[in-house]
Amino acid sequence: MKSPVRQLRDFFVSLRLTVVLLVLGMILVFVATLDQVNLGIWAVQEKYFRSFFVVGRLPGLDVFVPFFPGGYLIGGLLLINLIASHFFRFKFTWNKAGIQLTHAGLIFLLLGELFTGLYQDDFSMRLTQGEPRNYSESYRENELAIIDTTDAAFDDVVAIPESVVARKAALQHPKLPFRIVPKEYYPNSGLRSREGDKAAASAGGGPRATQGIGLNVDLLPQAVTYKHDERNVPGALVELVGSDGPIGTWVVSSDPRMPPQRFQYAGRSYTIGLRFTRHYKPFTLTLLKFSHDRYAGTEIPKNFSSRIRLNTPDGRDDREVLIYMNNPMRYSGLTFYQASFEPGNDKVTILQVVRNPSWLVPYIACSIMTLGLIWQFAIHLTGFIARRRAAPEPRPA
Repeated sequence: MKSPVRQLRDFFVSLRLTVVLLVLGMILVFVATLDQVNLGIWAVQEKYFRSFFVVGRLPGLDVFVPFFPGGYLIGGLLLINLIASHFFRFKFTWNKAGIQLTHAGLIFLLLGELFTGLYQDDFSMRLTQGEPRNYSESYRENELAIIDTTDAAFDDVVAIPESVVARKAALQHPKLPFRIVPKEYYPNSGLRSREGDKAAASAGGGPRATQGIGLNVDLLPQAVTYKHDERNVPGALVELVGSDGPIGTWVVSSDPRMPPQRFQYAGRSYTIGLRFTRHYKPFTLTLLKFSHDRYAGTEIPKNFSSRIRLNTPDGRDDREVLIYMNNPMRYSGLTFYQASFEPGNDKVTILQVVRNPSWLVPYIACSIMTLGLIWQFAIHLTGFIARRRAAPEPRPA
């Protein structure tokens, strides 16, 4: 009988495990591709590939159970299987060095995907010509921002993640003299004007506010969208409670038509609003000129480019940079791509801002794999030529 340690080792170095994991991976990719029509690319990545198990709801019940291994589990087991095989099955020889290099490149590729899933972030940066900006915004994440604007020279911002608001649990931030009590939360919502019609307002079933814009509009829940070219617009009903009782209740939404709402409390001025999560930078970008080139006589886009000025507060960097398609700007660990623009407005550009510390890993992995394949092919080719030369020439009949 084999010891449990030996059995475990044999399990992880087994070629059968490799085949099973590859088959499971192909099934996962196939099912995820089909489901992308329903969920969109971002939700599919999170559900199928950046999870240990694919979770589904039991029919007729509000119970979620795992029913298939996810990308992290399959990829992690493949990584362990490959590394264990190198330690216990493969012996290093010069004739097999190409295979060793190819497998090393594959290991790097798996690690690169893991690090990308854990650490990559994607943001957008909307620049209006002549207006400096020092922050980017998330595509999918939101935050409840309560800002103390009492000091005209400085805004003291308290940002609460959307996930905290969604739990609808009361919280007290040490910088605020009042508690925040989320009453309702909708992951996707719409705004509808009451227009003085109380019957229509009550029929909407939306939350009610006692302060701000919510006195004139209703917040209506909508179905969550998963289309890659659409955004969900979260909304919430938030009550603020001071030491002497409720201050008021506000409707907040990340809809761009709803600006931050102002209020006063304890002799200080505040604003409250739900917005896309901001990520502030230690530098500012200013759009100098946006160019939208088209093919002659058509409206077909030919090229987009943004000439921007990069400034740092200490004055170390103060230069102009041209960003255009396939020519991003890399600065401070971030990559700025020319992503989009505002139709009909050539004074606005939209940049995609990507933070991916492991962006070089796939290039290194593919280079190692290519070198390994070339090495292995060269060894076999050399051996073949040597055998041909050593073979005796056939005697003439």
